[in-house]
Amino acid sequence: MELIIAEKPSVGRTIAAVLGVNENADGYMQGRGMIVTWCVGHLVELAMPEDYKAEYAHWRYQDLPIIPEKWKYNISPESAKQFGIVSSLMKDEHVDGIICATDAGREGELIFRLVYQMAECRKPVRRLWISSMEASAIQEGFHSLKSMSAYDNLYQAALCRAQADWLIGMNATRLYSLLYGSTLHIGRVMTPTLAMLTEREDSIANFRPETFYTVKLNLGDGQQAHSNRIQDLAEARSLMESCNQSNAIVKRVERRQKTENPPLLYDLTTLQRDANRVFGFTAQQTLEYAQSLYEKRLLTYPRTDSRFLTHNAESGLQELASRVNGTLPYTSGSEFTAEAGRVINDSKVTDHHAIIPTESMPNQAAAISALPSCVADLLNLVCVRLLCALSQPRVLEETTYTVECAGREFRLKGRKTIQPGWYQVWQAFRDSIGSRVPRDKEEDETRDTELPDWKEGDELPLPRAELAEGKTTPPAHHTEDTILHAMETAGAEDMPDDAEHKGIGTPATRAAILEKLLETKLVERTGDRRKRVLIPTAKGKALTAVLPARLCSAQLTADWEQRLKRIENGEEKPEDFMRDIRAWVQELTKDTTRAENADALFAPMRQKICACPRCGAAITDHAKGFMCENRICGFVLWKTGGILTGAEHPLTASDVKALVEKGSVFKKGLVSAKSHIKYNATLHLDYNENGKPFLRPTFK
Repeated sequence: MELIIAEKPSVGRTIAAVLGVNENADGYMQGRGMIVTWCVGHLVELAMPEDYKAEYAHWRYQDLPIIPEKWKYNISPESAKQFGIVSSLMKDEHVDGIICATDAGREGELIFRLVYQMAECRKPVRRLWISSMEASAIQEGFHSLKSMSAYDNLYQAALCRAQADWLIGMNATRLYSLLYGSTLHIGRVMTPTLAMLTEREDSIANFRPETFYTVKLNLGDGQQAHSNRIQDLAEARSLMESCNQSNAIVKRVERRQKTENPPLLYDLTTLQRDANRVFGFTAQQTLEYAQSLYEKRLLTYPRTDSRFLTHNAESGLQELASRVNGTLPYTSGSEFTAEAGRVINDSKVTDHHAIIPTESMPNQAAAISALPSCVADLLNLVCVRLLCALSQPRVLEETTYTVECAGREFRLKGRKTIQPGWYQVWQAFRDSIGSRVPRDKEEDETRDTELPDWKEGDELPLPRAELAEGKTTPPAHHTEDTILHAMETAGAEDMPDDAEHKGIGTPATRAAILEKLLETKLVERTGDRRKRVLIPTAKGKALTAVLPARLCSAQLTADWEQRLKRIENGEEKPEDFMRDIRAWVQELTKDTTRAENADALFAPMRQKICACPRCGAAITDHAKGFMCENRICGFVLWKTGGILTGAEHPLTASDVKALVEKGSVFKKGLVSAKSHIKYNATLHLDYNENGKPFLRPTFK
């Protein structure tokens, strides 16, 4: 009997239905000599630092860096029951072979391997590798199962990614949280992303608008020609007055044809960007909707970084496109001829091809009509992109009229469509949703414009000139669309042209990175749904201000992703990668210097009494003592105990201020530990051989 292990319950049940396995049980299905079960995401996780040593539960600088000699793993408490089910099925004496059917990618591989190892299973395993949940794709996948060893490098890359993230996240988070007295979440992809958001906000804050002027010539029939920008108001007014007393002549007419090739098919990142721009979906929402459509067998595998298809998909593209074309209400009835050449490229497809509708999608009218509106919108977007990508290019004629008036040149530009090509499909789609998703300025600018039929030398009616004032505008705040693009292209200029993966993060992880930044209050979303922007919080800005440049470097993290890809391809050894990561973490944790402006950036949550005499951070009042906000420093003066045991009054904030700033304070009502006699003394701030502060008395 074979045991098939999927990544999610919905995928497991879909596979079971295709295979005719229909007997339900607790956490699995069985029948026809097979058992189908599933994980629920990551059943097994990397252990926390305190699982290695109990004292790691307390964050202390002396424990850094935390680098496990042998990695430990824990079963996720939320999914312990399902792990028990999967583990017991693996050990079932009737099971003689296992099929790994987790998602075909880096994380899916890691999920299965860790469960397999945690269950101490030794039974033979084969790999199901599919990009679609259609019945035909599942059946074909089971007819061509692969050896598990073929994916050993993929697993090693996944494991290196997880362990590297753990090492950097755990150590850097503890280091900088201790240094600045606030919990600061740091990650190898999250932090450079935060830095890009902060850099954009700094550009906006430092932007100083400049006023400029243009003179507009109204030439009749709604036609308007514009001058170049003029910085001086007097010069602009003089030109306007001269134009109102002068004739205008067409000096030049320039026409050129412009070809706009169809867009490529969607990978996950471009789908997330368009869904954010058009519908206002977050990257995480788009991923969830696409995953849902994949599990419903309406879309192919969404976590892909490819925008191409392989040659074996070419033969069915015409039929798929025609059926999709006939399904969409705004294209149905029109004939469609697929131009497949631009989207077929085997060398551009690694694990998974581009995201497209499945072959069965057009026939599942009932399933489509039952979809939530947001999910249906996303499916529509993918269908439209398929048709656009398989359409002919758009051909435009762009015309520029140069008009001379009062000795200056003015320009009037416009365009008209020669061949609508792919843009006709996109235009029909946008028109169909225009009432609920208004167009933005960029979309309006792509429309054809009405232009006059002027020729060189034509004299135009006496123009009516007017003055317009404008200001230069700052960069726009990042939306999820633009930050995803920034993540995708970060560091690309320093990579080889043939690099398979550029940027930071992967299509599958970028949405989670953005959500983590929001969850940890380093970034916030603001604005209306379609115009929501991502703004770093004061805490996020402060964090990027104090971190070393290398930790914020997009190039560094992009380089790591490149190395992970080389591990996948068998071009680099995992141990070499991890050796470099460990060395980098050791170097990172050596530097405990606080930034000079740390107190201003990370204001203490409690009122500052005075500056710490050892590190300069704030000393604040706590329940049992007066402590330095810099936890690494460790300076503390206790309110009671030691020489203050039994005293009439505990140490006060004013006492601490005097001790730190003057070196001593006079204290009444102290009590001798031996005789219990009360006395008065001057207490001096001193330090023992271990550097810990204590109070030394002197008597008059």
